[in-house]
Amino acid sequence: MGILEYDGESLNWNEIKLYAKYVKKHGIVQFLNNYQRLLERPVDILKWGDEVEYMVIRFDHKNRKVQLSLRGDAICNILQEKENSGIVNLPSSWRHEYASHMLEGTPGVPYQGDMAQFKYVESNMEMRRKEIQELLQPNEQIMTLTAFPRLGCFNYTNPSYKADSAKSNQICQSLFIPNEAIGSHPRFLCLERSIRERRGERVSINIPIFKDTSTPSPFIEKFNDPEANQAAKPDHIYMDSTSFGFGNCCLQITIQGSNMDETKLLYDQLAPVCPIVMALSAAAPIWRGYLADVDVRWPVIEQGVDDRTREERGLEPLVNNERVIRRPRFGSINSYLHKESRKFNDVAIEIDLETKYTLLDAGVDQLLAQHIAHLWMRDPLTLFTNNIEVDDKKVTDHFENIQTTNWHSLRFKPPPPGSDIGWRVEFRVCEVQLTDFENAAFSVFVVLLTRVILTYNLDFCIPLSYVHTNMTKAQKNNAINLEKFYFRSNIVSCCCRNSDCKNHIISDDESLTEEHFQKMSINTIINGKKDVFPGFILLIQKYLGSVDVDIDTRLKINEYLDFISNRASGDYMTAAQWMRHFVTSHPEYKQDSVVSDSIAYDLLVRCDQIQKSKVKCYQLFKTAA
Repeated sequence: MGILEYDGESLNWNEIKLYAKYVKKHGIVQFLNNYQRLLERPVDILKWGDEVEYMVIRFDHKNRKVQLSLRGDAICNILQEKENSGIVNLPSSWRHEYASHMLEGTPGVPYQGDMAQFKYVESNMEMRRKEIQELLQPNEQIMTLTAFPRLGCFNYTNPSYKADSAKSNQICQSLFIPNEAIGSHPRFLCLERSIRERRGERVSINIPIFKDTSTPSPFIEKFNDPEANQAAKPDHIYMDSTSFGFGNCCLQITIQGSNMDETKLLYDQLAPVCPIVMALSAAAPIWRGYLADVDVRWPVIEQGVDDRTREERGLEPLVNNERVIRRPRFGSINSYLHKESRKFNDVAIEIDLETKYTLLDAGVDQLLAQHIAHLWMRDPLTLFTNNIEVDDKKVTDHFENIQTTNWHSLRFKPPPPGSDIGWRVEFRVCEVQLTDFENAAFSVFVVLLTRVILTYNLDFCIPLSYVHTNMTKAQKNNAINLEKFYFRSNIVSCCCRNSDCKNHIISDDESLTEEHFQKMSINTIINGKKDVFPGFILLIQKYLGSVDVDIDTRLKINEYLDFISNRASGDYMTAAQWMRHFVTSHPEYKQDSVVSDSIAYDLLVRCDQIQKSKVKCYQLFKTAA
């Protein structure tokens, strides 16, 4: 969740905007100071890590009710004590998250390129879960749940607080989310307030409702609030706070490249993979107590952090703002970075011209300069009184301020100054899964896919407009089985273009045409189809056959790949489809799209049983154990 270090009092939006140009100017100075040092950086080895976000859940078994426990901050503070005391090489590291019911855990040190590292991923996740469990109170459970089904409903938190939409309320001003539900870290409170204040009104999140046989048609909610009544759309679930987006949990994977060029290449090659993995990991079909016609958290966050003014959204003539901005600051990437991919940059993007020319004059290449200039047409959203004037040669706080509040499907991350960390790409689209086995499987799968890309010089790039189309498709109800996605059929296998080369998998045609970007099912992309596409699983298995892997690691990797393969083929349900089926099959469900307190209670009791292996759910996965 970006930089959490701060000093001083947080500023409100009217104060922040006075310093916006200063922050942006010095952010570029900080980047360039760092960039010049990095030009002589030696080659780095593979390092990678995962970030798992957790929810603290409280069960009231007597009254068959489940709530979010707002003790995430307190638990995180205890977990951080060893790290804060200076102990190094701890097995885990902990960070505060946006909502009071959340916290984030990562491995204490990154995994490295040794293949044996893959067999420790799941056990490290299990250890992290155990660390939290030891700090829970009676009736509390820790869960890796993407979206709490009753978030924003009456009495959904413990302790319970009342939402306050009054204009005098300086934080949420939400009909559904109380201020106390936001994490206590000043950055999160500042984000919630600044997004709304910069926008000039509450955020407006509208997610299509799942139409069942008894769902009102049209489905229209009425609120005792004129702004909400105007913003809410028919046949949609309405939400009005950034917390509906950032109050979800996800799984992120960060991978270090050997140098800047390789990291750019991985950034580009993973872009078309993002919508595929998002649909594969879908786990969020319920919003504000209703079944939705989407399966993932993505559109909720996209709308929930949309700080664009009415002018910037094209709803009013430009008077106080410089430009219309086509898309929110959360979404799919908007430009490729590697020189070999530039021909597929077919999406128009807004940029800050002054920033671009400053970077070009300093020797930054055209594509990276354009990428940063695109980020830089956004304003900073957080700022603290004692973090304004800083040493631009020693820190990159102002750079990270803008960088980390552009939330894209991938993040290109320069090395921090004064550290041994290299260039990295962050893969950000995975929905968190119920079990450590599933989260480990997705983490290992993504990292192995990057090894395949580099080893065989594969090229997955397609026009970015197709990637954007795929991202929209991936959000839909049961997209994994019903949708087809643009994907490249003639992936490049080796530079020599020699069919006798041992690395040669698919021949390359230099003149790419529309027929090379076919619509494929996720099953075809993952498992392959003769004369169409080899499939990611085959490519990974080919790679594994060419490297030294001990038998225990190979067995564990095969278990993960079997899971991914069966999820893609439809033999296993996504968590979203399983939850949807659980709700619609529940004896209390009235075919009206409503997920009541008691239905949500039974659903999360079952989820808790599955994550603790108290019950087997072969609809979701099977393991060797």
